[in-house]
Amino acid sequence: MDTIATDGVAGQHSRGETARARRRKSYTLEEKQRLVAESCEPGASVSLVARRHDINANLLFAWRRQMRTPTSAASPLELVPVEVISSASAASPAAAAGAEQRGMIEIVLVGGVRVRVDAEVTEAALRRVLSALKAVA
Repeated sequence: MDTIATDGVAGQHSRGETARARRRKSYTLEEKQRLVAESCEPGASVSLVARRHDINANLLFAWRRQMRTPTSAASPLELVPVEVISSASAASPAAAAGAEQRGMIEIVLVGGVRVRVDAEVTEAALRRVLSALKAVA
């Protein structure tokens, strides 16, 4: 019989009884997937799901990380051809002068659509605009 040490005495429980060591429960892949799916439901709390199934929340978080789809597989990045024009003569002189003063970037898409953004645009906002334009084209 396996025993655990309590109060520095091996094999003795607090009342002088021998205690059995707890064995770890093993979970099947299906059980893990079911619990992860339940914890990913809208409005679900990982902590509450873990408590409801008598597991540690950290274990459930670890399973969620293991089963997460890598971002590269979920949404692969696409490369877009870029042309760098060294002289300002390619654009209209007024637009080029204003762009240089404010730190503007002009993106000309394949269909001739031009997108102008200033230096303070966030990556997320620019990504949304370019995705919307790609969806329309």
